[in-house]
Amino acid sequence: MPLKITVVGTGYVGLVTGVCFSEYGFDVTCVDTDTQKIEMLNHGEIPIFEPGLRSLLERNALAGRLHFTTQLGEAVPNCDVVIIAVGTPPKKEDGQADMQYVHSAAAQIAKHIRKYTVVIIKSTVPVGTGEQVQSIISKENPSAAFDMVSNPEFLREGNAINDFMKPDRVIVGVESVKAKETIAKLYHPLGDVPILYSDIKTAEFTKYAANCFLAMKIGYINEIADLCERLGANVQDVAKGIGMDPRIGNKFLQPGPGFGGSCFPKDTMALIKTAQQSGAPISIIESVITSNVTRKHRMAKKITDAMQGVKGKTIAVLGLTFKPNTDDMRESASLVIIPDLIESGAKVRVFDPQGMKEAKHHLKAELYWAEDMYDCMDGADSLVILTEWNEFGRIDLKKAKQLLKTPLLVDLRNMYSPETVRNEGFNYVSIGRK
Repeated sequence: MPLKITVVGTGYVGLVTGVCFSEYGFDVTCVDTDTQKIEMLNHGEIPIFEPGLRSLLERNALAGRLHFTTQLGEAVPNCDVVIIAVGTPPKKEDGQADMQYVHSAAAQIAKHIRKYTVVIIKSTVPVGTGEQVQSIISKENPSAAFDMVSNPEFLREGNAINDFMKPDRVIVGVESVKAKETIAKLYHPLGDVPILYSDIKTAEFTKYAANCFLAMKIGYINEIADLCERLGANVQDVAKGIGMDPRIGNKFLQPGPGFGGSCFPKDTMALIKTAQQSGAPISIIESVITSNVTRKHRMAKKITDAMQGVKGKTIAVLGLTFKPNTDDMRESASLVIIPDLIESGAKVRVFDPQGMKEAKHHLKAELYWAEDMYDCMDGADSLVILTEWNEFGRIDLKKAKQLLKTPLLVDLRNMYSPETVRNEGFNYVSIGRK
């Protein structure tokens, strides 16, 4: 018999996890307290944009392997595995991970455990959370037969399905032979993908260490790009050169306006707080956060300088989400750059292929919300690329030049070659290149 899985939380991680496990052939029930969201999912609609997710959801729901409910009591008693995938947002006062949703989920799960169950934490949580959840469940249900497992996710928004189905590695913190056997069944469909088994605390820490290292890599290449501009070097060639070294690798070496999203800003802050509380501060990550915050304001100034002042001028901004192939606006560079430009006296027109609806919840200033990228350009004094959506790399430059008052393109993602754009009669400003 295939394992019965309950996933608690239908946010980004929970929904992708549940849908993908059902694609493996497991019987999966996703639980959430948000009634409206569950109704959407039961009608085949998804609350997030993730390429390929909707078709997988529809197929597995039709096959009877994927279910959605608001009732934990319907899902937990007969399941073999419970996956906690609720949010751990940063606390506003100090940036620490807010564990109230994890603790609440643990208390509710405990009430419904009726047989041996493996409880997996997939949410990104501080070291020691596994012990806390184990204590909560044992206190709420002293007779519960269960084992704790830490199984952090490494999903990239916009590429989550592929990341789940073909992961580089699977990290599992497990301290029970019986639970390890269940995990082996859970990931058997992956074939020979490397699975690293460790104790629970090590697995919890590995997720933070990985994300903070990648954030550091982004911050590093962004500052190298600034230096390249001063020295007359080409950051893209520098990135290729250092990326060819297998000790460094070529990923996360693309300069831009600063990292955002749901993971890197939150996880760097959480790790810093953990390190400080443990008496072993990580100053290098503290510097990464400072650098990233500063960079977003610096990119607004870069646009202002390229336009020789923006007061009374109109700017067309392409891209609002923190990265392409998602509608996620969390910590996006646009949320800093656009308000800075408006404060400096600019009028701003915006367009994003998927993020317009979500952006309206975050950008409260008076903006022109364009119908497409050419509508966005119409009558603007400059064109700015903030997010590297594929379609922004295929702009009809002749048409763009006709629509713009001034042929100026500020490309904060280095999507174009300087020669191509300048040959079309544009002034072109990019990052880390002559």
